[in-house]
Order: sequence, then C-alpha cells, then structure tokens
Amino acid sequence: MVSSRLLRLAALLGAVTVGLGAFGAHGLKPHLSEYQVSLFEKGIQYQFIHTLALLAVGLLTGRGDRAWLQRSSGLFGLGILFFCGSLYLLACRDLLPFPVGWAGPITPVGGLCFIGGWLAMAWGLRR
Repeated sequence: MVSSRLLRLAALLGAVTVGLGAFGAHGLKPHLSEYQVSLFEKGIQYQFIHTLALLAVGLLTGRGDRAWLQRSSGLFGLGILFFCGSLYLLACRDLLPFPVGWAGPITPVGGLCFIGGWLAMAWGLRR
C-alpha cells in the first residue's frame, strides 16, 4: 500500500524547494554575504534530500511497519521545519525586521529529527 497523501506532500515540498532555491539564487543572493548564501543553500540541500526521503516513505508504507514509517515521515517533516527553516532565517537575518538569534539553537534539534527519521525508517522496514 502506497501513502498517496504522503506522496502528494512530497511532491508539493519538491515544488516549494525548487521555488525557494530559485528565489535564493536570484532574489536573495545579491543581498547576502557569501556565508549567508552558503547557509541558505545548505537549507535547500537538506530540504531536497528529506523531501525525497518523504517520497520514499510514501512509496514504502505498505512494505513495513506503518506506525514506524509514519513516525519517520513526521520526524522528516519536523527536521525540514526546524533545520532548514532555521537556516533560512539565519541566512536572511539582516533582511528581516525581527531578531532571529533564537533560531541558532533550533538547528541541531532539526538535525536530530532527521537522524530520528532515518532510524525510524530503518526500524519500520525491519523484517
């Protein structure tokens, strides 16, 4: 059984990721330092990788423990939000009208979510 809801979400996140990447490359790049551009690009890279991971979970839903695969997709989603989202905020900190220093400590939480998502996927696919 394939999770069509998760596949749709992954497809939408893929489109958002490409759009954000283009916006970063063409709209933001002239306004950011080299370091800020690298932060933004790192967020895009991890968002794209984990969007593909969500796609894989959607395709594998019928081949493993559904509960663990759902946990995996949730953790990947939280990782995208916390890890990538915090990198986007930190990259754009000079352009935003509010402080974003609080986002720095959020980044590792997102990284832990990514690790947990991969581990939950592995556990969900055990035989």
